[in-house]
Amino acid sequence: MVSPGSPECFSVVNSITPKAIPNPMSTLNVELAGLRLSNPFILASGIWGETGASIARALRAGAGAAVTKSIGLEPRAGYPNPTVVELPTGLLNAMGLPNPGIEAYGEEVEEALRPGKPIIGSIFGANSAEFSQLALRMEGYGVHALELNLSCPHAKGYGATLGQDPDMTRRITAAVKSAVRIPVFVKLTPNVASIASLARAAESGGADGCSAVNTLRGMVIDLKLARPVLSNGSGGYSGAGIKPVGVWAVYEIYSSVDIPIIGMGGISTGEDAAEYMMAGATAVQVGTAVLRGRDNTFSRLSKELSAFLDSNGYRRASRLSGAAHENSGIKRKAGAG
Repeated sequence: MVSPGSPECFSVVNSITPKAIPNPMSTLNVELAGLRLSNPFILASGIWGETGASIARALRAGAGAAVTKSIGLEPRAGYPNPTVVELPTGLLNAMGLPNPGIEAYGEEVEEALRPGKPIIGSIFGANSAEFSQLALRMEGYGVHALELNLSCPHAKGYGATLGQDPDMTRRITAAVKSAVRIPVFVKLTPNVASIASLARAAESGGADGCSAVNTLRGMVIDLKLARPVLSNGSGGYSGAGIKPVGVWAVYEIYSSVDIPIIGMGGISTGEDAAEYMMAGATAVQVGTAVLRGRDNTFSRLSKELSAFLDSNGYRRASRLSGAAHENSGIKRKAGAG
């Protein structure tokens, strides 16, 4: 799924010709829960993520890391068309978590690992036991970290259906953490009264970090047919229109937990990334912008962020994280970082 930056619920197959890019600048390096990224830009789940080869292309085109499409225990066809609506400020999609199932995904992970950059395996399940099974298989395939999809807004019985409940979020996170040794990130839904409470639940379950935000629930009506455009009715809204929501969510979460945050939602420029990082993100995921900018997206974003750092006196990207809190006088919890 196109993530608001990433809807991992959104799967797109693109024909991409990777281009050579300069060596990443040292000023852009960040460390995320022990993962070393050459730059803070992560390919969001489901974008170029249909195959391992497409993920590898994104990494060779400049992404600092990549999240796989969301994978479940069994193959899933997803919803019938139409599944995507393009809007002036983003996309509305309801893919229905289509995926080949965990048994068939090992070869794709093997291909995705070839560029030598961090791969984060995205998984979804109906309960703690399914998440734990999937986590073990993904770890066995060699991914460097996991992202728990507890936020897809349109797959009944999965995603936000579970992730809207802080206690369920905590229990699933704890189950996965007890099953694997690699870092675990929890992808949070914005479709709740308090996203900070979900972040605290993930942290109490042992999460190594959280990702925020997934798509906002929305709908588009066909005025001639007088019915929803998407076959599922509602879908997840991503793109530039949700950036203020994502920035606010990251800002709120940063004040509430001690674990790192991956920001996402409407990032299309280097300055967008800087804004998310100032709100508290350590790294960011990019989704909808990749669909429009294709294979030059990540190299462009890195150049833009580097230019921002140079023009504003920052020696490295990591110095941006939480700057908006320092300058507003609002401090993070003791021990955060």
